Amino acid sequence: MTLSATAQTATPVAPTTDRLKPVRIWLYVIALFVLAMVVVGGATRLTESGLSITSWKPVSGVIPPLSDADWQAEFEAYRQIPQGVQNAWMGIEDFKSIFWWEWAHRFLGRVIGFVFAVPFVIFLVQRRFSWSLAGPLAGLFVLGGFQGFLGWWMVSSGLSELTSVSQYRLAAHLFAASLLFLALIWVARRLEPAKSASSPGWPVWGLLILIEVQIVAGAFVAGLDAGMSHNTWPLMDGSLIPRGLDVMQPFWKNLFENTLTVQFIHRMIAYLVVIYAGWLLWRQHRAGGFAGVHGWLPRIAGLIGLQVVLGIATLLAAVPISLALGHQALAFMLAGATIAYLADATPRRG
Repeated sequence: MTLSATAQTATPVAPTTDRLKPVRIWLYVIALFVLAMVVVGGATRLTESGLSITSWKPVSGVIPPLSDADWQAEFEAYRQIPQGVQNAWMGIEDFKSIFWWEWAHRFLGRVIGFVFAVPFVIFLVQRRFSWSLAGPLAGLFVLGGFQGFLGWWMVSSGLSELTSVSQYRLAAHLFAASLLFLALIWVARRLEPAKSASSPGWPVWGLLILIEVQIVAGAFVAGLDAGMSHNTWPLMDGSLIPRGLDVMQPFWKNLFENTLTVQFIHRMIAYLVVIYAGWLLWRQHRAGGFAGVHGWLPRIAGLIGLQVVLGIATLLAAVPISLALGHQALAFMLAGATIAYLADATPRRG
């Protein structure tokens, strides 16, 4: 063997640089910001702060009132809407306490846009990802912007006739946030090195759909304050199936506007999720166990159990803010864990 050949053999091969690692971290950070925004948005709803800012100023709105005159102007605008008229007892200091929640919610949305746009341009210049990946990432940015529009559309529903926002628009707003959250995690996980695993198939997608339906159902519960009544479990009004589920006509209105029916549906979906997750565990156990990526499944089942306990505690305690926010955040984390499982276990193409 020649000296040059020996030198080539002894020279270690440099590991391949994972150029996508910063991109994955960036996407996970944005997902955490979205989760934080959902929590702040939940606090805004529970404190009835969402209508405290009656105008939408995407740029200048980042600056809060800085003088007594500014505060008085905001307060007077609030007092012109139905909720402000209803809260005629409220003084300027009371108004400030709700204003800051809504301002923080909107400010966090602007921060998310900044945190997305600046690294996106930097990574594009650095060629961290291809143009084929840049398209879907730009789509996520558009989805985030659309979420901001939905937020204002929701707020506008309570500025003329209602004393709170429409539960339909609240549900659309939360559903869009969950889709953005799931898309961020999906893209980030798909940028991980491929894992060898059998696909979990449609049954796990079915679980994700159930979780998303439950998140939307929870939005209707929040929008109607349906959790403030019937604070017993497992019975409602002393019965598993209470009377009064169909008092509205036409019947479909009960599904979205009858507080009793809305809470009942939320409970029933929770039971269905538990039963379905139990079936998935049994199915995967028979199919080969929980090695590798399938280790996600028992973790998801554990999160479901914790979510059920937290949901019951929130109901029995008549929806304290701390428990309610934990319940909402855990719902998103559960959906995130499910989409991560699907992304890891679904074979890559190409």
